[in-house]
Amino acid sequence: MSVYGYARVSTLEQDLSIQRAALKVAGCEVIRAEKASGTRRDGHTELQVLLDFLRDGDALIVTRIDRLARSLKDLKDIVHELKAKGAALKATEQLVDTGTAAGKAFLDMLGVFAEFETNLRRERQLEGINAAKARGVYKGRKPSIDAAEVIRLRREEKLGPAAIARRLGIGRASVYRLLGKHNGNVSANGGGNADQA
Repeated sequence: MSVYGYARVSTLEQDLSIQRAALKVAGCEVIRAEKASGTRRDGHTELQVLLDFLRDGDALIVTRIDRLARSLKDLKDIVHELKAKGAALKATEQLVDTGTAAGKAFLDMLGVFAEFETNLRRERQLEGINAAKARGVYKGRKPSIDAAEVIRLRREEKLGPAAIARRLGIGRASVYRLLGKHNGNVSANGGGNADQA
């Protein structure tokens, strides 16, 4: 039987050292760790490596189940996958051990509460955004396209929308949208044949 550890934090600024230390104390021979949001399972490559590698009799250990999954569906999918392989799930800070009936029941309860907490957090975030919009202070996400550079390429270098899109690595529709907002039409100040550039 081998014991594997999985550690996860949600943001790049957070530290994994406390989880790593707890997993070492728990006897984990291999620890995989990553910095990724817990709301969705996709993108958790280190977790997937462990799930693919676990064999009959192995154990996957986490410090808390919210490090593994924040939705009940993801948690149940992971537990089902572990069960099919004959592997157990344990947590160092919670009474979770899928090898026992009480541990399974406790895991189900924790999963329900983890999902509930995630949903509450999302609701509070939306309420905050709506309140900020009502006050006129919500700025939203920072634009990912440099509008000034799009306009500069159009006016100074006389590039057309397709050429600008290629140069900046963005979609042509985004270029058309920006130029349309700024100039009223895409042909202003650039000539109609600039797309051939």
